[in-house]
Amino acid sequence: MDKIMQRNDVQKHDKGLKAQNGLQTVVVREFESADKEEIQRIFSEGLMEMVADTAFRGLRHHPESLLLYTAMTVVSYVITMCWWVIGLLPAIVLCGRYFYSRRVIHGYLEHAMSTDIGDIEGFYMKTPDSCLWVAVLGRRVVGVIAAVGQQKSGGAVELQRMSVDWRYRRCGVGVALGRKVVEFAVTRKYSSVVLGTTAYTPAAHQLYQRLGFRCVGVTNGYITPGARCSLLERIFYRVRHHHYRFDVENSKVTSNGSH
Repeated sequence: MDKIMQRNDVQKHDKGLKAQNGLQTVVVREFESADKEEIQRIFSEGLMEMVADTAFRGLRHHPESLLLYTAMTVVSYVITMCWWVIGLLPAIVLCGRYFYSRRVIHGYLEHAMSTDIGDIEGFYMKTPDSCLWVAVLGRRVVGVIAAVGQQKSGGAVELQRMSVDWRYRRCGVGVALGRKVVEFAVTRKYSSVVLGTTAYTPAAHQLYQRLGFRCVGVTNGYITPGARCSLLERIFYRVRHHHYRFDVENSKVTSNGSH
């Protein structure tokens, strides 16, 4: 298990959070303009990984979709009386799910690139209640995370845009990034940290749970930003949105980020 060491210098510029990982050190620091290209690459690659996750792994989490596809197969067979329909339709369904998952997620990516990810300084770095950090391993940016304070939501910080370069996962990068957001919430006296995810891969949920988050609700049939909500899209693209919460007041995290 990686040993995480944190250091926060509040009197000078943010020197970041350090997590010991073998002979290398993961440093979490605030965004700099030179990081933008790498941030966009990591975010884009991480988001597009969700195409297969949503299309294939997500299928078994939606029994209503499986029932619909089964009914489609039975009706098609009754109409055509062709046995090959039973073998062909599942392939068509999987292709349809992949196509529409890719289209929706690509639309979401375009939406993000035209808003906050395209203007990081304007969205995250100009107010004290929001920030974006990068994780650096050696001299390479390997992860990104953002936080946005929401006083109207009962004093919560929303964790956003968390993504780690696939080549540097399982190195403690995600834990170091997540703890930085918790530290941010503690320092600014927020009551909780919240996040939402449509990921089905167990590793993502295990990471949030390791950080101390608990799932407080699930929205089935979540409408992803960038979706067109056409009939075929509703048939082949369906996701669950998991809501996670970390209660700062009940945690053992202190204002210097230690536990």
